[in-house]
Amino acid sequence: MKKILKYSLFLLIPVFNSCSKYLDVVPDDVATLNSSFANANETEAYLFGCYSYLQQMGNPLGNAGFTASGEIIFPTDLPSNTSLNGADLDGFNLMRGLQNVQNPLYNYWDGYNIRSGAGTRLWEAIRKCNTFLDNVNTPPDLHIDDKKRWIAEAKFLKAYYHYWLIRMYGPIPIEDKAMPVDAPEDSVREFQYPVDSCFSYVVNLLDQAIPDLPPTIQNTLTEAGRISQVIALSVKAEVLATEASPLFNGNPDYASFKGKHGENLFSTSVDPSKWQRAADACKAAIDAAQAQGFQLYQFVQQGGVTHMTDSTKELLTLQGAFVDSWNPEQIWTINNTFGYQIWAAPRVSDAAISVYDFFSNFGVPMAESELFYSKNGVPINEDKTFDYADRYKVVQGDDANRFYVKKGYNTNEGNLNREPRYYADVAFDGGVWFGFGNTDDTNPNYINAVNGAAAPLDPISYNPTGYWAKKLTPYQTTATGGSNSSFQAQNYYWPFMRLTGLWLLYAECLNEANGPSPEVYQWIDKVRARAGLPGVQEAWAQYSKSPNKPNTKDGLRQIIHQERRIELAFEGQAGWDLRRWKELQSVLTNPFQGWNTRSKEKTTAAYYNIQNYYQPQFGIADYLFPIQKYDLLTNPNLVQTPYWQGY
Repeated sequence: MKKILKYSLFLLIPVFNSCSKYLDVVPDDVATLNSSFANANETEAYLFGCYSYLQQMGNPLGNAGFTASGEIIFPTDLPSNTSLNGADLDGFNLMRGLQNVQNPLYNYWDGYNIRSGAGTRLWEAIRKCNTFLDNVNTPPDLHIDDKKRWIAEAKFLKAYYHYWLIRMYGPIPIEDKAMPVDAPEDSVREFQYPVDSCFSYVVNLLDQAIPDLPPTIQNTLTEAGRISQVIALSVKAEVLATEASPLFNGNPDYASFKGKHGENLFSTSVDPSKWQRAADACKAAIDAAQAQGFQLYQFVQQGGVTHMTDSTKELLTLQGAFVDSWNPEQIWTINNTFGYQIWAAPRVSDAAISVYDFFSNFGVPMAESELFYSKNGVPINEDKTFDYADRYKVVQGDDANRFYVKKGYNTNEGNLNREPRYYADVAFDGGVWFGFGNTDDTNPNYINAVNGAAAPLDPISYNPTGYWAKKLTPYQTTATGGSNSSFQAQNYYWPFMRLTGLWLLYAECLNEANGPSPEVYQWIDKVRARAGLPGVQEAWAQYSKSPNKPNTKDGLRQIIHQERRIELAFEGQAGWDLRRWKELQSVLTNPFQGWNTRSKEKTTAAYYNIQNYYQPQFGIADYLFPIQKYDLLTNPNLVQTPYWQGY
């Protein structure tokens, strides 16, 4: 039934499918409205059409939070005639300085010339929501309770689509009503609103929607993917935290940016009270989630497992919180499966190596791998007991790390004595891989990147860094070799929000509003405890070279930011966090590095040489996305995004 709903949402393609530019024409489907709202069934089908844009946004390769975060890179030197140079990969080019105003990458403004996974028509989506709200009273057989719920869902979707646009473009027009057929041309050429007004509009819509949404989705067989109160409250918390963050809250970089009427489109001074408002919204969402039974995920051993230690179970709990769909930790899951495991997984068996189109191209940069803590729960460059200076030295996997690194295998020292989330999320040369057809952790698979896992014989299927996003591939995924070799993925639906992310957001807002406090530590430590780590104050006092770091607002901010990047790694969140914190530019300053995965020698000595893969290009202009130049000509009331005006 889940799949039936999923495909029904995709098949209900929006009827506004012309290539018309942003808001310069009226809807061309008015004749179909009578039939679209003739009865309750047709009306619900139209609502699912409003949802269909959200399903498209559930594709992580269409999400700049995933592809432009510096967490994963894609090879830049594949042959030009390969199908892997397709639109699905456009988002990775954002980090290569290829954004432009003629045909912007990730065009969510009007979707002009969009390709698979590269954007969608969000103004069209908003217009569809408005049309639904204007006509939902038409069907005579629509029950009042259903009508109230459907109106709330449409308002949520309209709010979320506006929020997505604000997050990308900053000041935007507000489309609260559907344009009439005979609307004058001037009335459809609308002006952008100041950012604070845009955020207020979104929050107001969410507040209208929340009371009439179901507290949670009870019947996931028929309603998985639909919106609940807990989802809407959590999104409201994220919206307010985004508004309070440095990118939008008194950002001096945008102080001179004005609209067509000369008004400031960004606030010119920081408003610290926005953080308290966001904290209050986080707490409301947390309380609602708790009341509806949301809780931390715990892996339960299933059939087909030969042998599993507690260490392995811990890793599968950390990974399963993300890939085990509809579990009680997932606040909001999009009804869209992740279809890119064959790019994310390493070749961890002879059968996998023999699969010709096993691309394995998603490379985790070395800097991202080093973001994860030591086993003591502090950054590896701060840990007094961690040999940070010699972390690239080749050593053998030892007995203490045998459940994470193959004992006796040559690997680099930085792979030893790391926190459990590192081993749950990142794969590397010598790393143990439970699954892929082998569920016996007394004799597990391991990754031999030196000889086959990273670089096979063909020029297409290689990993550029020697690190993989293990988190994205469930242990049940496998491959078969021989003449009929194939890759069999364990599909899962993409989570947009998890409980631990909400807890860390609350901790962040509390710290920004009032500084360190026992309550801030409490919510961070709940996340760390599930990862097998000591509390923040204990870990820094005992192991860090900067023991006082958690006791200052600035120091705790750094800890919370790193904690969110670790806990939510590869989930499509980090890119948005780094933008709103104004930290993405620093993350993308240095070259992306990795090991020599393309060495033809296939020896340990040849492999363990650090390579600069490419230098990312990210400037101050890239924090927001440009509006396509043609849209500015079509609607002269618009102003271009800051720092893109001269292009």
